[in-house]
Parts: sequence; structure tokens; C-alpha cells
Amino acid sequence: MSPGAVIGLDAGGTKLLAGSLAGEAGLQHRVYRRWDGGDQDEVLATMVEAVAEVRAAVGEVEAVGFGIPSLVDAATGASISSVHLPLDDVPFRDLMRKRLGLPVFVDNDVNLAALAEQRLGAARGARVVIMLTLGTGIGGAIVIDGQVFHGADGAAGELGHVTVDVDGPPCQGDCPNRGCLEVMASGTAMGREGERVAREHPASALGRALAQGVPVTGEVVTDLALRGDTDAQGVLELIGRRLGAGLVGIVNTFNPDVVVIGGGASRSGDLLLEPARRVVAERALRPSRETVRIVGAALADEAGAIGAALFARAGGVD
Repeated sequence: MSPGAVIGLDAGGTKLLAGSLAGEAGLQHRVYRRWDGGDQDEVLATMVEAVAEVRAAVGEVEAVGFGIPSLVDAATGASISSVHLPLDDVPFRDLMRKRLGLPVFVDNDVNLAALAEQRLGAARGARVVIMLTLGTGIGGAIVIDGQVFHGADGAAGELGHVTVDVDGPPCQGDCPNRGCLEVMASGTAMGREGERVAREHPASALGRALAQGVPVTGEVVTDLALRGDTDAQGVLELIGRRLGAGLVGIVNTFNPDVVVIGGGASRSGDLLLEPARRVVAERALRPSRETVRIVGAALADEAGAIGAALFARAGGVD
């Protein structure tokens, strides 16, 4: 497919971003939507409306790529199961082709974000790339030699469900495991640890926020940490060490060139990443611990939409 205009849409549990991509000029004609609940028809209709708005601004469009928070059947483009959106057992690709009248390509949202970072972002040109996105949960993806590794059933990359503590708390959602990286080091975990500190130290900034009725979320912890609050920075240190503990097994398994950390909870930068790097340097095996780079995502919240557009441009080939 020639490098004409393509549209990429990245759908998350609470919002979506769509935009067009021409060449490698970056995402243009951005359209944001937020949602809070809603049934399957409403979610699909919102996606169609967002694409239509971008399409009206662009004019002629060659194809549309979708990154959705779902296990996707690569052969059929069907959404098999989704934790965050009502997209279980939806013939997504065929349905969107019919509604849009355009070629449509679909994959898991983190897979496509990782693809974008490997081609245009923080892991540009790297051969083996691991990506983790830290938010409500932890998404993961594996890119090897420029192609997403999907596994036998398309379910590879669930790196948020690596066990960090075998006797740890029950994991989130439908996961039957305990002590997963997701429940230990996600944005949700960051907020939970921040609330613990707030209750133990009511005179702290976190404690004062809680007393004023402000929910102590990962975002609140990060904001305070970036402003220099030492208690909040201590929470990030703890979460960063836990992240590093999960990364040790991942680094030992895949021997990646680069581990990219994205998602909203990663905006704290080195306050989170440096503790993780230290744990990997101390505990991972040689030579992986000496060669791996652990970096923040370069494309921020546009990675998924850019990756979806790149995926569409390539005709659904990673």
C-alpha cells in the first residue's frame, strides 16, 4: 500500500483517539472521545463517528486501523474478549468494513502502540522490543524483528500477569492469579499505596488530600511526586521496584534490546523508571542486564493511534 492517508483509532476503557497519518509526519486531524460505560452499540457507534470526523477533514482515505483493548483473532479480525469494553465475540473487522465502506484492520491496542514505538519512537530500529503500558491495569506487547509476536492463539504479551508475589493480593478483573505485576505496579496499585501512606501519615500532602475528600489515585500521587513531595516519591520508588521485579523475569526470557514503559502512570519518568532499572541491574542475568535499555515511551498517548494507522497502511501486516 502506498504511503497515502490512513486513519488510526486507539480505543481504551475510558477514551479513544483517532487521527490521520500521511507519510511519517505524525498524527493529524485528531479526534478525542470519552466514554463512561455504555453498551456495545454505543461504543461501536462512537468509533464510527470519530472515524467519520477524521475522514471529513482528510478527504480521500485508503484504510482504517483500529487498536482495541481486546484479544483479537488475527485471521478473522474478530474481537474475542475484552476486559474494558463490551466487545466480546464481536466480528469487529467485518462489521467496521460494512459500516465504513473502507478496508479495515484491527489488532490489540498495546500491540499497535509497541509497533509504533519500534518504528517511530523510543525503540526505533530495535530488534527485540518489550512494551508495558501502566494504567488501570498493565498491558504488554512483544515486537521481534519488526513484527508483533502474537503467540499460538493471539494471546501473547499479557506481561501484566507475570507473578511478582506468589502470595500477593488477588489480581484485578477476570485474572485468577495472585500477586501479578498488574495488581502490584499499575496506576491502580500506585493509588492504593498512596492511600495507605495518606492514612498512615495524615499530616502529609497525601494525607491532607484524603482528608479533603480527594481520591488518592495514581495521578494524584504522580502530580505530588513531580512537585517534589517526598512521601509521594516514596510511593513511586516502591512501585518502581515492583515493576523492576517483574521486568527481571521478562528481561531474562526475551533478552530485549529495549523495554518501553508507557501509559498514564509512566509520566513520572525516572522517579518510577530509575528504581526499576536498579532492580533489573541487580537481579537479571548477564548479558541481558548489561545491554537492555528501559525507557519511557516517546509517542505518549498517540502511540496506539499511530500504530493502528501504520498497521492499516501495511495492509494488516506487522
